[in-house]
Amino acid sequence: MLYEHWRFMMNAKELVERYWDEHFARNWEQMATFFSEDAHYTDVGLDAVGATGPEEIILRLRLGIEPLSGYFHFPKNIISEGSFVVTEHVEQWKFHTGETIDHPFTSVMEINDSGLICRWHDYSHLGNLLDQAPSWWLEHIANGWRGRL
Repeated sequence: MLYEHWRFMMNAKELVERYWDEHFARNWEQMATFFSEDAHYTDVGLDAVGATGPEEIILRLRLGIEPLSGYFHFPKNIISEGSFVVTEHVEQWKFHTGETIDHPFTSVMEINDSGLICRWHDYSHLGNLLDQAPSWWLEHIANGWRGRL
């Protein structure tokens, strides 16, 4: 795919910005192409094990955000130093049952020498999300993503 060739010409910040575009479009197949085979993704403080590799990462993401009726991105600050990119942003989650949650995150990503995301750790106040989410969604995520492998 031509896009993957462009990855080598982008700096780390540009790559992460491009990833966020695909992420908030929920373009699952394209999102997977951004991750190395050993990439690690986790919500720090919630799950120390997290997900490793493109397949697990996408399954984990789909579990939480695929059922949303609306999913919007409000980036604030992006700081890049070497292979690390830190994004301060707000995700707006809309549920078909009427709930809307504005959820702030700080995302730390590391880009490897091949131009792929090899580490993604999210930091947020998960109580903000869990306290406002509808019960059907909480039941949905309680089943976990590992059974979908």
